[in-house]
Amino acid sequence: MAPTITPPEIDRRRPPGDIRENDNGSGRRPPTDKRTGGNGEGDNWNDRPQGRRGPRERLSQVRVGVFFGLFAVLMFFIAIVSAFFVTKSNGHFDAYSRYINDWLPTAIPSILWLNTAVLIVSSASAELARRSMFQEQDVMDEWLGLGRPTSRRATLWLSITLALGIVFLSGQVVAWKQLAAQQRYRGNPSSHFFYLITYAHAAHLLIGVGALVAALVGLHRSRRMLTRQILVDATVWYWHAMGVLWLLLFALLEFGQ
Repeated sequence: MAPTITPPEIDRRRPPGDIRENDNGSGRRPPTDKRTGGNGEGDNWNDRPQGRRGPRERLSQVRVGVFFGLFAVLMFFIAIVSAFFVTKSNGHFDAYSRYINDWLPTAIPSILWLNTAVLIVSSASAELARRSMFQEQDVMDEWLGLGRPTSRRATLWLSITLALGIVFLSGQVVAWKQLAAQQRYRGNPSSHFFYLITYAHAAHLLIGVGALVAALVGLHRSRRMLTRQILVDATVWYWHAMGVLWLLLFALLEFGQ
């Protein structure tokens, strides 16, 4: 009896668009293609099988978590600003029935203008770092094992952001010392709020500095592209929020007294 040639068994259960199609042998599909672009949206998991959690969902979840945390920070500063205006408008009557308001507007140290410019520039460099993590061509090169172009570029911009953040905090210390040298503001409620507002913002910005350091370490040590993207993306959004918050607080201190 002539031998029968049986074709290899085909897995007919594999649905169209299964993640194993177009695989390069690593078990993963490319993190981006021309259909979706970059900047966090080019992860190419829009056509993945139902039930799979892709990088886009994980990135979105981290962003939502960061924004919820920032909402709590915003509520904290709203409480401080509310107390600022209440204290500013309050006064008392003296023994002669004269209404006395102890609020004396504080002259803002001029270095705060320079600090504000530094923080704006740092936010721009941080955004360049974030966008570099989602450049389509670089992401594809990295996925193919052709080095780490995204990490190299992001490291440069994040390092600049970190240096500018340290310059900003150093400038705040100078501003505190300048204000402390002005005897006329001692015991004045407006100066108390100046310290409270700038101290609170500096503390939150210091958290951002720590996040920048963690992101830089992750860029060099983490092997997963998604992990590096999430680290940079979350850190930069937090940094942007601290920059916008400072602009509002600085306007309050400069023009709201």
